[in-house]
Amino acid sequence: MQPLIDRHGRVATDLRVSLTDRCNLRCTYCMPPEGLEWLPADDQLSDDEIVRLIGIAVQRLGVKEVRFTGGEPLVRRGLVDIVGRVRALDPDVEMSITTNALGLAKTAGALAEAGLNRVNVSLDTVRSDTFQEITRRDRFTDVVEGLAAAEAAGLGPVKVNAVLLRGVNDDQGPELLQWCLDRGYHLRFIEQMPLDAQHGWSRDSMVTADDIFASLATTFALTPAREPRGSAPAELFLVDGGPATVGVIASVTRPFCGDCDRVRLTADGQVRNCLFARDESDLRLAMRGGASDDALADRWLTAMLGKAPGHGIDDPTFLQPDRPMSAIGG
Repeated sequence: MQPLIDRHGRVATDLRVSLTDRCNLRCTYCMPPEGLEWLPADDQLSDDEIVRLIGIAVQRLGVKEVRFTGGEPLVRRGLVDIVGRVRALDPDVEMSITTNALGLAKTAGALAEAGLNRVNVSLDTVRSDTFQEITRRDRFTDVVEGLAAAEAAGLGPVKVNAVLLRGVNDDQGPELLQWCLDRGYHLRFIEQMPLDAQHGWSRDSMVTADDIFASLATTFALTPAREPRGSAPAELFLVDGGPATVGVIASVTRPFCGDCDRVRLTADGQVRNCLFARDESDLRLAMRGGASDDALADRWLTAMLGKAPGHGIDDPTFLQPDRPMSAIGG
């Protein structure tokens, strides 16, 4: 076992695996209405290739958590089978999925049976009209049904990820939090990050962590949670004294790069040592060229050595990655 350690002493134990760059929503802060030019089928990793690379990460490189992302991972036809095969590799690995929950009502039970532990659902509003404005799709009811199905299948604690957008839903934070509290979901607000396909992100227009705290304070009393944060991206707060909590992931204004334990594998087999990295390491071509598991592990270890000390969003020279979030995997 060789840990995925970088030159700054951080060890990656949390692997985010993008199963596809495709998505069935068109969120305004992610992609244009017409969508994007999707990866050619031949460039995407096969189910066997995904399982092989995850096996290397878990069995040789010390990865303890695997989260499947997209695009939208539920549109990957082999998802349930991939989950089951990864579970067979290691009964102790923590497996989760980040999803928009469209179709989750139909698949939650099968995913739980295959060995998935929990789900993170992206939901920015509990108003159907605002949902349609943000996602350009009238599918709010499907998301609600998917959340309920995940809870019923035991995929908990069910977490909800929300992005607040100025002039759209920035006044709905307390409403969303109450809705999640009433249903036992764990809400995490996420600052909008510069990962949109249109490159239209602006620090001046984004809703910051301070804005979120100010909004929530109109309805709730928040106090810092007592448990240590560790490498978790969310800073947790007790709501009205607890035990319920709300989290804020302030990647832009309160970066936590020094404690990062994540590494990413894209749907086309590229290792990204940071969400905002501009360089990638190609495992797909090496694997298809006959590279052994040892050789692929060595490439992965080398890729981690190039990880920067921080994402550099505050630096005037910061350049947004060429790939949008849908192509990187969250």
